[in-house]
Amino acid sequence: MSFNEANTVEQMILDVCQELGWQFVSGPTLPRRTDEVFVESQLRDALIRLNPEIAAQPDRADEVIYKLRAIPLSVQNDGLVRSNEAFAEWMRNDKTMPFGERGEHTTVRLIDFDNPDNNELIVCNQWTYRVGETEKRFDIVLLINGLPIVIGEAKTPVRPAVTWVDGASQIHDNYEHHVPAMFVPNIFNFASDGRAYRYGSIRMPLTIWGPWRLGVGDRMKEQASVEYDISKLPATAAAHEQGTLTDVKRTVESMLRPQVVLDILQNFTVFATDKKHRRIKIICRYQQYEATNLILQRVLTGDVKKGLIWHFQGSGKSLLMVFTAQKLRMHPALGNPTVIIVVDRIDLDTQITATFNAADVPNMLRVEKRAELEELLAQDVRKILITTIHKFGEADDKLNERSNIITLVDEAHRTQEGDLGRKMREALPNAFLFGLTGTPINRADKNTFFAFGAENDKGGYLTRYSFQESIRDGATLPLHFEAPDIKLRIDQEAIDEAYEEITGHLSEQDRDDLAKRAAKMAVLVKSPERVRGVCGHIVDHFRNKIQPNGFKGMVVTFDRETCHIYKQTIDEITEDPSFCDVVMSVNQGEEEYKPYRRERDDEEKLLDRFRDPDDPLQLLIVTSKLLTGFDAPILQAQYLDKPLKGHNLLQTICRTNRVYDEKSHGLIVDYNGLFDDVANALAFDEKAVQSVISSLDELKAELPKRVAECLAFFPNVDRTVGGWEGLQAAQECLPHNDTRDKFAAAFNIVAKLWEALSPDACLTPHETDYRWLSQVYQSVRPAGGNGRLLWHALGAKTIELIHENTHLESVTDDLDALIMDADLIEAVEDASGRAEAIAIRLIARLRGHGGDPRFVELGQRLEALRERHERGLDDSRTFLKKILALAKEAAAAEKDVPEVEKEDQGKAALTQLFEEIRNEKTPIIVERVVNEIDELVRIVRFPGWQTTSGGEREVKKALRKTLFSYKLHGDHELFDRAYGYIKQYY
Repeated sequence: MSFNEANTVEQMILDVCQELGWQFVSGPTLPRRTDEVFVESQLRDALIRLNPEIAAQPDRADEVIYKLRAIPLSVQNDGLVRSNEAFAEWMRNDKTMPFGERGEHTTVRLIDFDNPDNNELIVCNQWTYRVGETEKRFDIVLLINGLPIVIGEAKTPVRPAVTWVDGASQIHDNYEHHVPAMFVPNIFNFASDGRAYRYGSIRMPLTIWGPWRLGVGDRMKEQASVEYDISKLPATAAAHEQGTLTDVKRTVESMLRPQVVLDILQNFTVFATDKKHRRIKIICRYQQYEATNLILQRVLTGDVKKGLIWHFQGSGKSLLMVFTAQKLRMHPALGNPTVIIVVDRIDLDTQITATFNAADVPNMLRVEKRAELEELLAQDVRKILITTIHKFGEADDKLNERSNIITLVDEAHRTQEGDLGRKMREALPNAFLFGLTGTPINRADKNTFFAFGAENDKGGYLTRYSFQESIRDGATLPLHFEAPDIKLRIDQEAIDEAYEEITGHLSEQDRDDLAKRAAKMAVLVKSPERVRGVCGHIVDHFRNKIQPNGFKGMVVTFDRETCHIYKQTIDEITEDPSFCDVVMSVNQGEEEYKPYRRERDDEEKLLDRFRDPDDPLQLLIVTSKLLTGFDAPILQAQYLDKPLKGHNLLQTICRTNRVYDEKSHGLIVDYNGLFDDVANALAFDEKAVQSVISSLDELKAELPKRVAECLAFFPNVDRTVGGWEGLQAAQECLPHNDTRDKFAAAFNIVAKLWEALSPDACLTPHETDYRWLSQVYQSVRPAGGNGRLLWHALGAKTIELIHENTHLESVTDDLDALIMDADLIEAVEDASGRAEAIAIRLIARLRGHGGDPRFVELGQRLEALRERHERGLDDSRTFLKKILALAKEAAAAEKDVPEVEKEDQGKAALTQLFEEIRNEKTPIIVERVVNEIDELVRIVRFPGWQTTSGGEREVKKALRKTLFSYKLHGDHELFDRAYGYIKQYY
């Protein structure tokens, strides 16, 4: 028997739908004419069944149907999206008719949302719709009470050339244009080829049709259930992801359940206005659906009052808050709650408010003043409030003690761990606190998991949507890294001589202080020759690689002064002032930056120009603004010339990962060698998260004791006395440097505890004492000489001296871009903590040959390599190359000495060397590559392989495969050194 779309994909979906509660009826047998959008007899029955006012006078059903018919008839004039929006109001039971006893308006119910089984649920195939000479036939149609609410296209699973895209294109490019009336009642559409399943709303571009991952509904029912293992999927683009009929069947079982379809209609659909003032329809992605319902479930249960939602940057957290706020506000069991959206920056406040406004979310207020927030909470206002965390900073005690206040804290990894977060919790003592972040922190002193994670949540988070998942779903794009090599030649001799001349009158301490400040990175970054070279490279790279494809770029600079310098330099190179512009914060009176000072509306207009593909503005130059929250899908290239780490780095580079037409990836051109920091930031160890949380519990118990130790330095001092008398009394208790040093040591312990435990309420009883101790500490702290005055006097001369003697030798492109995709991050995460204990290290071997000059020299080079590594002077590739070279030489040298005591060779020399010189700053990618190369050595060691062409070919093939998994296969020098090491060692 042959396989085709009808007897495989289509029939499977029909069978599953019947198991889910949909009744199968063959399309041609439905009681309707082919030119009718509804099955009017079923619609009439539902109106009578669901509306007592219509049941009393059944002819009223015809009045409603007459109004409903008018909407598809006017679709050509009104447009499909507006017609769909108008019909959705009826389907959500938001419309009324004058059917009351005295003519008053009563709600008209088309659908029973509370009891889905009370609706007539039908799945049919081969539905035909005809308008004039145009006739279209749909594979699968789901109907609720006679309304066609879901349309699906099935494609054959046995022809590789045919995919879900063909079915989706048929709906999007053909049916929606030629028979738009059929889609007026539509909730969403789907397409499947038996290998993948994708869904989208009307007029949604095919590039953002999304998957519905397995187990979404099941995880809502039971959080402890087994989660969908995305890591076992092949690392391919979403459009080419290969699954089986079983995978698609499970997806259909999850998404096409009647209660899920109705939930999407009622709570996860918004109609918004885009930047071009067009009406668009937005429906949820599965991670938003899951997170919203998990939050709702937690609020309804009420046992746990917090939760962390960790969704990667660019995966739709703003819309997640829209869906969550709406569903919480509408849920009858919550008693008209207040939902507070809390952000930590004005630009995020603007962005979130714009998202809510665009989606026409009702009962939403933007709170711009602290007094306004206090007044609204005191008046017990029941709305959606959007505000910044800083509005809580001066709150006096409790603002509202109601338990049905739900706060959604955006970018929860910032500010929430400090006193602002604690103030917010004190102001709303019984509120639910949900933190949303794409980059949580799990350090002891700042911990997003401690602030929001619930103890009973696996991994510390309520729901997680990872970097890998966002890329594989097509929600975000992979990131590519290019690392131009900037070579600076510094004439140190000339600098030393001139420096001696201008600082000869200073003390040795002052000269050292001045030298340290001048040696900071800022001085070299702003060297005129370097600036000219980097800006020239940016312009050439952008014009040759980015601009021709219709994308735009962002330059991230060291500080505001560098923004200004780069703007001037790029203007000179391009001879076009409209080519780039600066976006940064400018204060009153800063005349040098006056051209960049803009009001909020003017800045937004500039950003809209940047988003416009036809506008000549091509590059934005920034230093801190727009590094979070800024959404411009047209942005592909980011020229990164600022040292960043951790979550700040992740947030910054993810400005480029938004989906856009014909855009396959975001590109980071990295002038600072930050790739290792990205990898480390993404390698999140969940065991470490739990250990940090548990250690914080121990710190809570320690805090009172440590505060008491500090206060013991001040016996009989009345801490309620202010002014100079109170401070003098405290200082007199610290009469000598020795006593002050002991107090400073004790206070530093308390300060670290305080940072680690914020915003926990355990700090509140000690706040008065801590503030007093802090002020005393600052008053006796050494001032550290006259460094600031000295810098103002001689700093400019020192900088000028360094700039004059710093010369750009070259800016060369690293043509082998590293690709930060799902596979690489998966490997990086796996690498954390995998290094095995090493019994014998290379250093022991070298010391064992202490009398041999060759081993003495190798030992000296080992120490030099260790020193460079600890100072962070070598990036991943350079570090790896040097390890390989040294291990190869050590192996060769050992072959020439008499065999001594047999040593355990469970690990080869390369790993032993690496283990000797690694430290906490070692790039984890290097550790991973080292381990895999040495594993390869053990696999291929058979006698005489080096002398056979077949043996060499297999080893090279395996080595290329190892390096390819890290996108290092294009580095020929690295390949040659690795191969040379393997060949030499055995």
